[in-house]
Amino acid sequence: MKKLKLVMVGNGMAGVRTLEELLKIAPDLYDITVFGAEPHPNYNRILLSPVLAGEQTFEEIILNDLDWYAKHDIDLRLGRKVVQIDRRNRRVVADDGSSAEYDRLLLATGSLPFILPIPGKDLQGVIGYRDIADTLAMMDAAKQYKHAVVIGGGLLGLEAANGLKLRGMDVSVVHIGDWLLERQLDRTAGALLQQSLEQRGLNFLLPKHTAELLDNGDGRVCAVKFKDGEVIPADLVVMAAGIRPNSELAEQAGIACNRGILVNDTLQTYDPRIYAIGECASHRGIAYGLVAPLFEQAKVCANHLAQLGFARYQGSVTSTKLKVTGIDLFSAGEFMGGEGTETITLSDPIGGVYKKLVLKDDVLVGACLYGDTADGGWYFRQIREQANVAAIRDHLMFGESTTGDVGHQGQSSAANMPDSMEVCGCNGVCKGTIVKAIQENGLFSVDEIKKHTKAGSSCGSCVGLVEQILISTVGGAADVKPKSEKAICGCSELTHGQVRKAIRDHHLTSLSDAMTFMDWQTPNGCATCRPALNYYLISTWPGEAKDDPQSRLINERAHANIQKDGTYSVVPRMWGGVTNPSELRRIADVADKYHVPMVKVTGGQRIDLLGIKKEDLPGVWKDLDMPSGHAYGKSIRTVKTCVGSEFCRFGTQNSTQLGIDLEHDLFNMWSPHKVKLAVSGCPRNCAEAGIKDIGIIGVDSGWELYIGGNGGIKTEVAEFFVKLKSAEEVREYSAAFLQLYREEAFYLERTVHYMQRVGMEHIKKAVLEDEVNRKALAERLRYALSLEQDPWQERIHSPALKKEFERIPVTQLETA
Repeated sequence: MKKLKLVMVGNGMAGVRTLEELLKIAPDLYDITVFGAEPHPNYNRILLSPVLAGEQTFEEIILNDLDWYAKHDIDLRLGRKVVQIDRRNRRVVADDGSSAEYDRLLLATGSLPFILPIPGKDLQGVIGYRDIADTLAMMDAAKQYKHAVVIGGGLLGLEAANGLKLRGMDVSVVHIGDWLLERQLDRTAGALLQQSLEQRGLNFLLPKHTAELLDNGDGRVCAVKFKDGEVIPADLVVMAAGIRPNSELAEQAGIACNRGILVNDTLQTYDPRIYAIGECASHRGIAYGLVAPLFEQAKVCANHLAQLGFARYQGSVTSTKLKVTGIDLFSAGEFMGGEGTETITLSDPIGGVYKKLVLKDDVLVGACLYGDTADGGWYFRQIREQANVAAIRDHLMFGESTTGDVGHQGQSSAANMPDSMEVCGCNGVCKGTIVKAIQENGLFSVDEIKKHTKAGSSCGSCVGLVEQILISTVGGAADVKPKSEKAICGCSELTHGQVRKAIRDHHLTSLSDAMTFMDWQTPNGCATCRPALNYYLISTWPGEAKDDPQSRLINERAHANIQKDGTYSVVPRMWGGVTNPSELRRIADVADKYHVPMVKVTGGQRIDLLGIKKEDLPGVWKDLDMPSGHAYGKSIRTVKTCVGSEFCRFGTQNSTQLGIDLEHDLFNMWSPHKVKLAVSGCPRNCAEAGIKDIGIIGVDSGWELYIGGNGGIKTEVAEFFVKLKSAEEVREYSAAFLQLYREEAFYLERTVHYMQRVGMEHIKKAVLEDEVNRKALAERLRYALSLEQDPWQERIHSPALKKEFERIPVTQLETA
């Protein structure tokens, strides 16, 4: 039987996915010809950002190599752009004059970046961000130029900005909207995202309207001018302000188009021999830009190309699960709310978590998650299935682990997930498909699962769940790496443990020395590895390694907590939570003098002054004349105390004095993550010592010491460590444990996670069973802290350090 001729115009993810589906169900029906305007085989456009950031190579993001096309006898014509569709003779013509006849034609021409129609848009150094050529152009520019401006605060714009920042450029993001990712996030989540990205060194201008791009006189862009008259320097301008369906070819052929190539539920155009799929197609008035809907279209389109004819595409309920520069985001459905809806929110800005659920008539209709997206897939299933959630409303915010599936209670573990539950939203892969592939093909790694099922091969946000399914299916035979064996970041293949060992074994004392010695792949590192390296250096070689302020997050650079409106909060230290009338008067005077909009008592028994301008910080610190509370840092925070035996009729020990002594002992201590302590004077535990990194409870015969607790979104109860007789012993054992944590924990690893990794027996052996080692640990901590200064006092008295808080007047560039 003579084969039909199928021609596909476009060689992107949606089109090739259609071919993959077609070859599964009708492998011998067509002779296939593919025209690709780019000189590359099919690659994963979602992973262009990791290539820009230096985390992956182009070869690693290729989905179908040249051998795949050859294996399926596909005539692949790369570097050839189709310029004409001759519908009468059923053939297409390419820009090199070559042509191909078709019985069926599949248009998968994708989309084009929207280039603002402003003066200067055609200057050198002005590019879009859509393909690998754009990515390579940005990488080349970063080697030669300093200032980059990204126009567009959507996903592509933010990823471009992050990649350029990691490559050493000063990056400003210009966005016309009131907040970032306004199509995927609400205002609150957008503000949290902006704050996190600002801490990584990105600059934002929004809402801001670009008026023109200025010429340096040699035909290259040199600056961006806005409608309000402001001008900022720009050696590179990346237009990431949106995409437009690439429907020009179809329009020229007389195929009906309206904001995309019009298709019906079978993905056919008004010419039934011609199909369109992906970002170029408009289905029921919607042109989808996310991967998951496009792959749903691919299945339907392949079904009809295979002449089966029973599938229908009726649109997609979309969800967006993103990882923007390491920050997890998720949204689905009507997350902005609307008439007749109600909203449940959970907001923990300090913990970096925000959740918003939107309900209508006891049905979940929308969700927006920032920071903690573990339950995103479960929420999406409730939205898609329109399940009534009235019975679990009180626990809905805390996800599947506390509610189970609607209609029946269940566990959230991978082992108990139903086979029908979707794991990979991008590729539409359910758990059962993954388990079957593992069992039938003898798979033992996530990479093998990606190759066989596509699960985890697009945005990558489901890889953790895929890994859990692998472990639950093959147990200990699974080839997975624990966190301790994963690379510190994309700049290096070394793990946190290997980095710490190299710094210690080779006496490395500076960032540049460390990066050179360990052959860092990205010049100057990135926002992920620099803070970690800086901490490992100063904690390993106190007094020798010089602290690098530019490798700290914004809070630690400014020594105050930045708030969502750009102001700061200041928490002066009150030893053990004890204050006096003089301190309280000074706090009140400062609040009046600097017009502090809110004065609040914190959960750690301190007073927080919120809404202080950055330039006022040195003055506030000077007028308070109190030590820094370190509420902003990966450091000792507070020692919370109860009244204790001095006043309380139930108190058995002097908890207040011990809390004061501990806070003095640990003042200025930097650590892998924030550290909180609490001391209760009796077993009634009014200081809530059970959820602190170190919790101490007084009993009749002495003190009980607990370690590894923390509050927050996921509360962890501290574990009993040792019972001690005297307050002096408590101080020594606490110092020893914290120094062990400082020396062995990975950066941003809380005490509870450090304990889970190394085990309680290891800690007991180092602190409880080895007296010499315990005393040495405590002495090393005392020595390190003896070299530290109160950062507030240091900045008050140092003109150079104080200068960084002065407001710099904004000046415009002179243009010819």
